[in-house]
Amino acid sequence: MFPARRRTPATARLTAPVAAAALLAGGVGTWALTSASAQAAPVAASAEVDVPDDFNGDGYADLVVGAPNATVSGAAKAGYVSVMYGSSSGLSASHKKLVSRSTSGVPGSATANQRFGSTFTKGDLDRDGYGDLVIAGGSAGSVILWGSASGLTGGTNIAGYGSAPQAGDFDGDGTTDLALFSAQSVGGDEPEGAPATLWKGPIARTGTPAATLNILDKSQWWGWNADDASCATNGGCEDGPDSITGPVVSGQVGDVNGDGKDDIVQWTYTGDGTWGNRLLYGGGSGFTRGQAPGETVGGAAGTGVGDVNGDGYDDVVVGADDWSEKVRVAYGSASGLSDSNVQTFDQSLPGFHGAQESGDEVGSAVSVADVTGDGYADIALGISGEDFSGLTNAGAFALVPGAASGVTGAGTQVFHQNTSGVPGVAETNDRFGVTTALLDVNGNGRRDLAVASTAENSNNGAVWLLRGTTTGLTTTSAFAFGGKDLSAPYTDALFGSALR
Repeated sequence: MFPARRRTPATARLTAPVAAAALLAGGVGTWALTSASAQAAPVAASAEVDVPDDFNGDGYADLVVGAPNATVSGAAKAGYVSVMYGSSSGLSASHKKLVSRSTSGVPGSATANQRFGSTFTKGDLDRDGYGDLVIAGGSAGSVILWGSASGLTGGTNIAGYGSAPQAGDFDGDGTTDLALFSAQSVGGDEPEGAPATLWKGPIARTGTPAATLNILDKSQWWGWNADDASCATNGGCEDGPDSITGPVVSGQVGDVNGDGKDDIVQWTYTGDGTWGNRLLYGGGSGFTRGQAPGETVGGAAGTGVGDVNGDGYDDVVVGADDWSEKVRVAYGSASGLSDSNVQTFDQSLPGFHGAQESGDEVGSAVSVADVTGDGYADIALGISGEDFSGLTNAGAFALVPGAASGVTGAGTQVFHQNTSGVPGVAETNDRFGVTTALLDVNGNGRRDLAVASTAENSNNGAVWLLRGTTTGLTTTSAFAFGGKDLSAPYTDALFGSALR
């Protein structure tokens, strides 16, 4: 187990008994999973499940899948998300909720190129014991859907902040806060200043936070130290109290310095075609900056946060960049992250099935959580550029176990669509492993892996689920589905672009 001193009040746990008392034609369905093979025998849900992952309080984690390029209500690339509710038998195509800007109760309307569902976050924002979902919608802002015994309901609009929202207890007071960032264009030599704000929890269902804080602590106000009006006069604020430099395209939350305040690692555009990670340490009056590993050219690598070595501090794992082609693990400590405590590895690590090759993209997606229940977070790595059996960019993924000494490679598992038991057949340019998520959808205390190929069936996209066990992942009862299987828009939808 993790050391008892580490507390994460914003991600409290519920047991199932307590909760019950209180993307082209053909689709994934053509892979012909029978109902018997698609679902395992029911498992008693006595294990603990993170509240943010559980929208209906039944003790099973719920998976959210983004399809941002889907046509909705005739609007191209309007986008939607599919919420797949967990159960004792895992996921099924019938137990889901589809959410778009055309869904009843969701404010706004589906518009072309909105790409609703490109990013989202989970958290119990109103402190009622049910996870809530915040979905980003680009320039139209974001929407909060509220958890309840019947699942996600209603919709509350957040105007102006439509990119990579992040939920966590950033000030350590036991309530979930919400960090909000505006959608900005990506490109150019210099990154734009991105307006941002920090909502202190709890957050009312009217969309009213307990307080609104500057995104950065006063000691971190660089550049324009000004209000909104003078920001506009000066052509935009960079690193001011209510802005942050560079468009934010994704983020992960964890506590890398063990102070009981959640931190954010953000993947941002840094200018001149480069991307990098920014670390924001949580605090009582906003975030302070830290240094996180990761910089690359040409696109965003995966990033995950979790306690790989079980020492009570979350670690940051970043996928391979275009220069070193190495995965990096920056280990947390009481002083946070440092360059002196970083481990690197590639597919030459013992346990991988093949040699490292240029373009493999090891860590195109990264998720970090404990699959086996041994107290050490394991690392799920997408390898979307993997070539095998004469196929180019067919894609694969690996599960690399955590250990007290960090990453050793012992027990590493590698899977692709030609692995026995995995639905489907590998094809050139499938890019299987482009996104991943780890969560316990059947409540047995073992994290299950969701992994996607957005290029499956000519950019329709699809998601696979492999069950977690005490020895790692298993293909037994592996389940796969796409938008068509959910009776949802599916043509070129990029289903699986985001998973959580």
